[in-house]
Amino acid sequence: MRRVLTMALSLTLGCAALTACGGGGEQPATGAPASSGSAAAGGLIAVITPSHDNPFFKAEADAAKAQAEKLGYQTSVASHDDDPNKQSELIDAAISRQAKAIILDNAGADASIGPVRKATEAGVPVFLIDREINATGIAKAQIVSNNSQGAQLAAQSFVEAMKSKGNYVELVGKESDTNASVRSKGFADVISQYPDMKQVAKESANWDQQEAFTKMETIIQKNRDIQGVIAGNDTMALGAVAALKAANLLDKVTVVGFDGSPDAIAAIKAGEMHATALQPAALGATSAVDQADQFIKTGKTGKEEKQSIDCELVTKDNADDFGVFARK
Repeated sequence: MRRVLTMALSLTLGCAALTACGGGGEQPATGAPASSGSAAAGGLIAVITPSHDNPFFKAEADAAKAQAEKLGYQTSVASHDDDPNKQSELIDAAISRQAKAIILDNAGADASIGPVRKATEAGVPVFLIDREINATGIAKAQIVSNNSQGAQLAAQSFVEAMKSKGNYVELVGKESDTNASVRSKGFADVISQYPDMKQVAKESANWDQQEAFTKMETIIQKNRDIQGVIAGNDTMALGAVAALKAANLLDKVTVVGFDGSPDAIAAIKAGEMHATALQPAALGATSAVDQADQFIKTGKTGKEEKQSIDCELVTKDNADDFGVFARK
């Protein structure tokens, strides 16, 4: 998911992507002209995220698009599918179209540094959401959920549900994504305090539901004595739920995820998952657009580059209080 080309071909492909629609491609530029109260507003804001097959990324893209158009900008929305080469093409296309700003949920903490620097040097400010890059002073903002805090919330609830003992499995996200390691460490910071909690397997499922299902199936075949599964995102947690159902083990296993997706919240209400840590995708995306608007108008965001937003724990007791990656 997440080709040596000439520059001309790269720009051609990028521009073609900007006019595509659906299937993880890019939607056409839309939006009303700038309002009379925003004389410096107007122009294109490009929104680039991972695949919209994941509801979290779709929610942040939708929120960024809506906020940008509300402020008087045209928008283009695209997915890089966690492919750094595709991300570079899309950023090249945004530069060639003289975008006023790029809102980016990036395709790798290291692989994204060069493209972000290229956009910045071309005069197109970049505002990162959800995922950081391993550099500062290039992007105008890096707005991420407090992944460590959220992971610790989820892990504490996990331990409590398991009564501080039992065998458990951890499913980890994509290794190139800093969030995967931060969340895994957050889980460990809590769970390691309970000596009767025994990790019997730790596997990367790359944020993917089908891969999580397959990995969990294999783990179950080797060890059916499992009392818990904690996953770095809800997509993997739901894959684990499906595997546990197929093995007739779900009623004996506590499953906890991360993200707060609508599907996970539905699973919590149905008693198939215990909890998830909700990260407010819409809030991070709209904040990035607001700061882009401020920068376009004044040359400053008024904020520090690194910004974090706390997560909230969702359980059966409060699941009705949450909508699409946000509190109702």
